[in-house]
Amino acid sequence: MLRFTVRRLISMVFILFAISVITFMIFNVVPGGGSEGATLRIAGRASNEVTRAQVKKDYGFDQPVYVQYVRMMQKTLSCELVSYSNQTNVCEEIKRGIPATFSLVIGAAIIWVFFGVLFGVISAMKAGKFTDHFLTGMAMVGISLPVFWLGAMLLYYLTFKIELFPPGGYEKFSDDPWQWFYHLILPWFTLSVLSIGFYSRLLRSNVLDTESEDYVRTARAKGLSEHRVLSRHVLRNALIPIITLFGLDFGAALGGGAILTETVFGLQGVGQYAASSVGSLDLPPVLATTLFASFFIVLLSAIVDIAYAFLDPRIRLEA
Repeated sequence: MLRFTVRRLISMVFILFAISVITFMIFNVVPGGGSEGATLRIAGRASNEVTRAQVKKDYGFDQPVYVQYVRMMQKTLSCELVSYSNQTNVCEEIKRGIPATFSLVIGAAIIWVFFGVLFGVISAMKAGKFTDHFLTGMAMVGISLPVFWLGAMLLYYLTFKIELFPPGGYEKFSDDPWQWFYHLILPWFTLSVLSIGFYSRLLRSNVLDTESEDYVRTARAKGLSEHRVLSRHVLRNALIPIITLFGLDFGAALGGGAILTETVFGLQGVGQYAASSVGSLDLPPVLATTLFASFFIVLLSAIVDIAYAFLDPRIRLEA
């Protein structure tokens, strides 16, 4: 088990390294994203050749690409990376956006897990009946709605038309807990709708499959109540794929899945910072936010693999 865990952790390092190289190289070949574009943004488009040459020397743009990469990674790891567009410290900007991103994703995750499991169990227990058909239809609607469209519609009708919710922005929990909660209601709902639909459909299928297993029929034959059969035998096994999926989805949401939601509601989180940096082809914050996102995705994936290996020794032997 220890060897398996160590291999997974080592693979995390290699994956993050590969992601950093790919991100760096892509921005060096995109028009306006290489050292020439960065020089213009730093020196100004009206600058002369002498000024641009000095900027290239100061920032190392006159060095080979691999030297530029190593230099940028050193600054990233030491939190000394500076944006080319506005000369702000990238690490500080990410730290400033973390509370909004974590508040959004954690709250939405609680909602989508709770209602996804609840609707999935109800749908399975009422399979073939009106309740099942209704929840199935609602789940398909939730899965089909684009996040940016749903967020825009909620803002338009519930904020600007009815004036029931604030127009966006993020309020710190330490400043006003109620305003923090009030400002996040619509973003939480927007981010969780798709996952609620997907989780409920997946759990419904898992519950129905598990109910046909021999050990479940044996439990019923022994006279156990339906509640005990459901909680102790059916759900315990049907939830395993849900737990795995949650680990991956939660990491993906922290790592960038919330970008559209943050942008629509102006939450000023890490995702919105990443989106604005991509729009301005600002490599330092793009690289840092990409690594930030990748870290959580890879970490949660590794945790899921390790948990599976702990539960099923056969996985350790195959890996």
